[in-house]
Amino acid sequence: MPRNKYPEETIAKILEVSEKLFVEKGYEQTTILDIVDNLGGLTRGAFYHHFNHKEDVLYALSERLFIKNRLLREAILKLRDEKGISGLDKIKKALISAERATSAHEIKSRSINKIESLLSQPHFFALYAESNMGLSRMMEPLVAQGMADGSIQIGNPKLLSELLMQFINFWLAPNIYPCDEKEVVAKMEMMKQIFDILGFPIMGEIQTL
Repeated sequence: MPRNKYPEETIAKILEVSEKLFVEKGYEQTTILDIVDNLGGLTRGAFYHHFNHKEDVLYALSERLFIKNRLLREAILKLRDEKGISGLDKIKKALISAERATSAHEIKSRSINKIESLLSQPHFFALYAESNMGLSRMMEPLVAQGMADGSIQIGNPKLLSELLMQFINFWLAPNIYPCDEKEVVAKMEMMKQIFDILGFPIMGEIQTL
């Protein structure tokens, strides 16, 4: 197979092969040579044209698989300067928008098994945790705004933002804490109780998604 003249196709091929190898062999055990050998004729030069290190592939792959986190980041950026809306409602709209966009693209069902396999590997899990910490930092100004406008009870916006993202992307994640549908509903109910007590009534519309 000759070198692909379309860069986006070459990148997609490298990520597809790398993802398969990381799942089958593990990140640590997979070498760049392994990846190149499975590219169907693409050369090592083609790989290094787009990625300097194996770690670069891991970062690019995490962006592709953590699609819901990326969509949530985009929603927060879009809403953060919107006028005439409370901080609490901005957070609700961002979470609902990301959830609906993820479902609309049918990404969640295709990615869940891949994420489940990869999260058992330390490097990948570290990136997932890093992604969630980044979301916590982006959420913090919206929580602070909610405390200023009265839609959220006065407290510590940093800690509340971190707690929300820990619940959503760790405790509710069946690939991290295996649970059936009934247990997910029970967790959502418990989350509602906890956040209502904290004066952060976030769970209303979100529970119906």
